[in-house]
Amino acid sequence: MANVSRGARKHRGAFFLAAGTALTLLVTGCSSQAAPEGGADAVISVGSLYEPVNLSNTAGGGQGVTEALTGNVYEGLFKLTDDGEVENLLAEGFEASEDGLVYTVTLREGVTFHSGKALTSQDVKASIEAVTAEDSQSARKSSFAVIDAIETPDDHTVVFKLSQRAISFIYNLSYVWIVNADATDLNTSEDGTGPYVLDEWKRGSSLALTRWDDYWGEPAKNAGVEFNYFTDATAQNNALQTGQLDLITSVQSPDLLEQFEGNDDYTISAGDSTTKELLAFNDRVAPFTDAKVRKAIYSAIDTEKLLTSIWGEYGTQIGSMVPPTDPWYTDLTAVNPYDPELSRSLLADAGFADGFSFTLDTPSYDPHPVVAEFVQSELAKVGITVNINTISADEWYSKVFQDRDFEATLQEHVNDRDVVWYGNPDFYWGYENDDVVQWVAEAEQALTEDEQTELLTKVNEQIAEDAASVWLYLYPQIVVSAKEVSGYPVNGLNSQFFAYDIVKE
Repeated sequence: MANVSRGARKHRGAFFLAAGTALTLLVTGCSSQAAPEGGADAVISVGSLYEPVNLSNTAGGGQGVTEALTGNVYEGLFKLTDDGEVENLLAEGFEASEDGLVYTVTLREGVTFHSGKALTSQDVKASIEAVTAEDSQSARKSSFAVIDAIETPDDHTVVFKLSQRAISFIYNLSYVWIVNADATDLNTSEDGTGPYVLDEWKRGSSLALTRWDDYWGEPAKNAGVEFNYFTDATAQNNALQTGQLDLITSVQSPDLLEQFEGNDDYTISAGDSTTKELLAFNDRVAPFTDAKVRKAIYSAIDTEKLLTSIWGEYGTQIGSMVPPTDPWYTDLTAVNPYDPELSRSLLADAGFADGFSFTLDTPSYDPHPVVAEFVQSELAKVGITVNINTISADEWYSKVFQDRDFEATLQEHVNDRDVVWYGNPDFYWGYENDDVVQWVAEAEQALTEDEQTELLTKVNEQIAEDAASVWLYLYPQIVVSAKEVSGYPVNGLNSQFFAYDIVKE
């Protein structure tokens, strides 16, 4: 049996855009559950800007539902660790057939849901079918189109029969929460297998989790965690300074770090992020059907200046969809250099010597409005008029992601290994290159990881050459905590935030 090495217990679950985080909520006051005790009796008070829309990973719960519930309340067959490795979790191990078309997963024994029901293979089958259902809003849905059948020969065995090889199959399974098949009302309640149970969700304020004493694995090192939700980053920082919070999951501005830098009462941790800020074109709509126009826009934007103006010394320039933590990363920042003269030349070649205008649909939450104004100013210098249309997160999801009713938009994409979406012409940005479609398909059917890496590196290089989008920068991942708090994850892979190892002295 092939085993993924077992390590410390430990998603962004299914693929999520931050568009799912409707930040129209009241600013939280102090934590109602925060406890002065340390050690195993401590309740960790966390500050976040990402409240869930709902508590489901298949109904558009957004970035916040991943942050709060993945690995804490819900678990998968496998887990994606803070280091980006895939390890066993609810699966004891798996076997793959020689042709790669059958995966047999053996479930860990002795696992129960919070309701007390024992985990069985039927729960696994139902959980994956929920992701692939017609009304599922999980963007990982297409990743499992390769499944022909799911069989459950006994309570502890799940057999996946695939229509073709899928080298990422086990990796993709790490995104799927295993939920009690009999559970109902999962938008407002839960029934997972994780080390915490849902205590109380005060919409617009906080979400509290309590350590579950009947957890099958190593118990959480704290008594619970309360996520306190803010719509204003300054108010969030003030809450940390006044002791209302123990830590902040992601600082949104370097200016807000100044009050913590050089202060021994706080710890600043800068980890790896997979969140890319994109200027995404609707490549189905003229003039963005022309790669010369897209490249002209790219070369008109000083992305280094933009990054510095927003993040100071933090963050990273990025020349494609692939962050340095992905296996197929290549530095492609020179492919579309900042060069206004090159931009004007490309526009003239494309028939737009006098420029043109377009509407940029911009989410209303930070940092998008500031980024939009910067892009507007830069493109005006080469004769392109940008009309900024500010919309809410919910409007973005329906107008842009679902209906494709846009010319260009701003958005952050948080997942690792998500370059493969450029191989899907039906994705919201509509990029279509036959070679890329073929390479993505071949990469998924690759016999080895080296072969997969070679093909996805080609994809990475091609989308940069085509300027399929403008990858403005890679977010930094900055966690700030009180000095007596430790054990929290420092990397921002897929917005997951494992809370069970956090301790407060």
